Formats: sequence, structure tokens, C-alpha cells
Amino acid sequence: MMQRRTFLSSGSGLLAAPLLLRAPAARANPATPPGFRVTYFDVSSPQGRVGSRDITAAGDGRFWFCGQRNGTLNLLDPATGAVHPVNLGPGARPHGVVRGPDGAAWVTEGGQNAIARVDPRDHRVQLWRLPERFANANLNTGVFDARGTYWFTGQNGVVGRFDPASERMEVREAPGGRGAYGITLTPQGGIWYVSLAGSHLAEIRDLDLANIRVLQPPTPNQGARRVWSDSQGRLWISEWNSGNVSLHDPRDGSWRAWRLPGERPRAYSVYVDPTDKVWLTDFPANSIVRFDPETESFLAFPSDRAGANVRQMDGVEGAAWGGESGTDRMVRIEYGL
Repeated sequence: MMQRRTFLSSGSGLLAAPLLLRAPAARANPATPPGFRVTYFDVSSPQGRVGSRDITAAGDGRFWFCGQRNGTLNLLDPATGAVHPVNLGPGARPHGVVRGPDGAAWVTEGGQNAIARVDPRDHRVQLWRLPERFANANLNTGVFDARGTYWFTGQNGVVGRFDPASERMEVREAPGGRGAYGITLTPQGGIWYVSLAGSHLAEIRDLDLANIRVLQPPTPNQGARRVWSDSQGRLWISEWNSGNVSLHDPRDGSWRAWRLPGERPRAYSVYVDPTDKVWLTDFPANSIVRFDPETESFLAFPSDRAGANVRQMDGVEGAAWGGESGTDRMVRIEYGL
């Protein structure tokens, strides 16, 4: 289905991007294990709460992150602390962001029920709205495959794909109903997503969305929230209800699970770094947690402020990043120092 584009100017009117803001100097956390360095970046706005959350590398040392509360996509320069916000439009509530093959930032924009593209040069915003049949998709997360196709989920029971070259969008109801949440691409080209409400893992097996295979993890009602592939194509899943991080290997169909430290952990985000270490976030512990699959051990990095609520992580070689949605800060954890 061809979708009508909407263009938002970044140069005039109500949708104009605010002026470049210079954030206060980044601050390090001294209570950090040897070999690591934790730095916080204040990305707050004088206009009110930002709701800093999903983040992705811009490819030039800077980072895009979503401002879910104020409807912006923001560009952070860690070298200076400067933040440049881009207004995504009336009622915007961006959730996920990834850098596309074209170098642009691609956003699951739930407030306008659209896929948004933000040009890396002039910050012009383009929107492709979902069909009216899926008017309340509650868009969540997206990922690009090797062909340049953008795949996305909607928590109200939606999965879809968008081809930027043809501007063709296909959307369907997710098997199992509500809950489609995190999505990932394996090195083998597989597209997998998890369902929070459905507590399952699913594989999209056809490019036209016609064949989706649902897998039930061994732990019932675990609340699978996010999923990330490691370098071998194994799938790491953060389980919100159980407090586990689980591992599924598609090569042999096996499953394993490890419970996060603490009395009542709740695993929200999962990210696998280039060294195949697994990073998670635990809301009750107010902490980022690093899991080493080789030693099966956890290392915790508690925030120095209450209610950090890191909902998604990503990173580059040598550094894991997350957005503290509750404090309007971004956090960087450098490793291998």
C-alpha cells in the first residue's frame, strides 16, 4: 500500500526546531567498577520534561535520542554536551529510533501513528502514516534489514514493513493479539520480535509478512519485552514479569534463562555489545546490569539519581548508552578501559 507523505519544515512556524541548546557539562559517577567509566549527560529542556529514552548512534560521534514527553528527536554531541531538538509535529510521542542505511534517523512515531524520517543534514521531517485500519497501533520499535527494508512493531498487536525506495507500507495484525514490542535483526538476516502481553518470541519468515512463527519460551507469562541478537544469531530477551534474561538459539531450538540479581528484578531493556556482553536495565534496582555469558555473572551500575527508568539501550564499540527517561539524562558506560 502506497502511503501519503507528510513533510514538516524545520525552518519556520510552530514546527520549527528550537535553537541549539548547550547542556551543562557531563558528570561522571565515581562509584564505578574498575575498567569502566559512567558519565551522565543532562538533556533537560527549559520548556518542560523531555522524556529521554531510545537512542541510536548518528554515525559521526553524535547520538539521536527520542524525547517522548515533548515530541522531539534530539541530537546529542557528547564532546560538548550540546543538544539539538527537532520537533516531530503536533501530538508527537516518539518511541524508537534507528539509523537507516541512508544515514537518516528513522522513528516509530506513536503520537501521529506514523513512521518518521529525520534528515541528518537539514533535519527535515517526513512522515508516512499507517493505514486507517491501524489507526491506534501504539508504534514501538523498528529495525532495518540488509535490503534496506524497515520492519516495525506496534504494541496494540501490529507488525509491519516499509520500503523507503517505493514508499510502500504493509501492515498486519500480529498473531497472538496485543503486545508486539522489541524487534531485532540477526547476522543471518532473520527478523525476530517479542510480545510483552503475549509473552512470546516470533519470527517473521516471509518478506510479505504472510508467515509469522510464534515460539513459546519455557517460562510462562514472562513478559518478553525487548530482544537483541548477538554475533552468532542467538536471541537475548529481557523478561519484564519474570525478571529473567533468557537466551534462545535458533540453530538448535534451545532455551536458557538467568534471573537478574535482587529480590524482585524486572528486566526492561536488552542490548548486546560488539563483544557479546549483554546489557539490561532493572527498574526496581534503578540500575543498568551487564551480564557476561562466559562467566554467567552480573555487574550492576546503579544510577546516582532515583527513578532513572532506562527503557532502551544501544551503543558503539567501547561504550553502552541508555536514556534515563525519568531524569532527562543520557548515560554512557565506557568499558575495556
